[in-house]
Amino acid sequence: METMIMAAGAMGTLLLIFVAFAGPSVGKAQSRRLESLRERHSKSTEVAAQAQLKRILANRRKQSRVDGVAQSIIPNPALLRARIEQTGYSWTLAQYLLGCAGLGLAVAFLLLMQGAPFLLTLFAGMIAGLGIPHFIVGKLIQRRVNQFTSKFPDAIELMVRGLRSGLPISETLGVVADEVPGPISVEFRNVVDKMKIGRTMEAALQECADRLGTPEVQFFVITLGIQRETGGNLAETLSNLADVLRKRAAMKLKIRAMSSESKASAWIVGSLPFIVFALISFINPAYMGGFFVDDRLIVAGLGGLVWMGIGVYVMAKMVNFEI
Repeated sequence: METMIMAAGAMGTLLLIFVAFAGPSVGKAQSRRLESLRERHSKSTEVAAQAQLKRILANRRKQSRVDGVAQSIIPNPALLRARIEQTGYSWTLAQYLLGCAGLGLAVAFLLLMQGAPFLLTLFAGMIAGLGIPHFIVGKLIQRRVNQFTSKFPDAIELMVRGLRSGLPISETLGVVADEVPGPISVEFRNVVDKMKIGRTMEAALQECADRLGTPEVQFFVITLGIQRETGGNLAETLSNLADVLRKRAAMKLKIRAMSSESKASAWIVGSLPFIVFALISFINPAYMGGFFVDDRLIVAGLGGLVWMGIGVYVMAKMVNFEI
């Protein structure tokens, strides 16, 4: 019996070593890479349709039962799904919901371990679980949109050079998708794939503009739509649009520099109460510990946070300018 156990243990160890060092199949990996290159660079409509169908099926496989439960819990799942798509990440509603729940439970557990009352831990857990992921998604969307906007005039100039060399507008979109890195490549590749499977250029570009939600892309879509209806020199029109977008970006930077002092003042005023609270808690923890135990102090502290949030919101709107 001992010999059989030792033999089984040795075989299991050898099997684990083989699985650890075997790795994926080299032939299958090469086949996947070749298929990806063929789908990316092929001009065939059939290949593009197959690639689009694979992406659709892959997205459907992600829709598990947990996603169905998440859709029934979230008030507006379509809006949340659109926000997640704007980040450029392939998160599902279930993953987002589980992240929110895990973060809220972690914050509530930490506060309970510190001896905070149950009502405060519940409120803080809900704020952290709902507010922090929403804030992170908003920051990711803003970062991706800024990356797209900064490179968008260069992409339009590349299209202008292609049009002046004799390429049609559909080919210049493919050139931009292949040459310009970052979010522009992803968005224009989606537009080109949709055009290959039968969607019109106006509809594909309008979906891209709705997904990004920036006026620069909307200007581009409107310019192409007007030019297709009225005619004219498209290369010259797009060149003027690229110049206008660069001037808009320069104006935004100028406004940011002029309003930087006000933003710094708002940050100082908004963070000063928390800094003073932390310093007093470090010097005399018993004096400030009542804010976590006494119900009256908890209500007063929450009220102060609400009014401070209103003040910060007003100051942020005062230094936010639309161009």
